[in-house]
Parts: sequence; C-alpha cells; structure tokens
Amino acid sequence: MHDTQPRPLIWVGSSRKDLRGFPPVIRRGFGLALFAAQMGVTPPDAKPLKGFGGASVLELVESEPGGTYRAVYTVRFATAIYVLHAFQKKSKRGIMTPKPEIDLIRRRLRQAEDMHIAKSKDA
Repeated sequence: MHDTQPRPLIWVGSSRKDLRGFPPVIRRGFGLALFAAQMGVTPPDAKPLKGFGGASVLELVESEPGGTYRAVYTVRFATAIYVLHAFQKKSKRGIMTPKPEIDLIRRRLRQAEDMHIAKSKDA
C-alpha cells in the first residue's frame, strides 16, 4: 500500500547531523530511500537489521570509493518514520554491524518508542 501523504521523518539523536556529514552522492541515495519509506514503500536496497526481530528496523547501505555508509530507520510506528542512526562503517572485517553501533541503535529505538508514545498522548 502506498500512502498519498508522506509520513513525517523524525530524526533520533544525532542521526540527521551525522547523515549531513556524508558525501552528497550518499546523502542523495539515502534521501531517496527514506522518502520511499515515508510514502509507504520499502526501498529495494533496505534490509531488516539482524537482531531486532522482524522487518520493523531496516538498514540502508551506500558505498563509494571513500567508504561504506549506513542509515538505520524504523517503520514500527504507523504515523512516522524514525531515523535511528547514520554512520560510516569503519571495520574492514565482515559485513556485520559493530556491537557499539547496534547498542546505540537499540537505545535510540527505545527513545523513538518514548517519543512516539508522547506524541500519541498529545494528539
């Protein structure tokens, strides 16, 4: 199902500032994918992030010669898309998301849940 109005994009923690520091081509790719998510479409390159039970936390990966970048967002809440984290993957070992990044994503997911509950009470 595609929405006619985009759902709001809510940035958690430093995710917006972090994403703004990425190269323009990377920002553009993430921007298009996040807009698709706002419109109710799962971007073709979005993958469920392992360890979060199902497909409500998704990871986008973009690469360029200078490195690999990731953005993590959740579609768990029907009224908004919450961007949880944006970072450059530094490790050259494997494709797994490093544990400190996963821990940060978990904390920010809890923050998003709190924000969502607070917004629901205000509505």
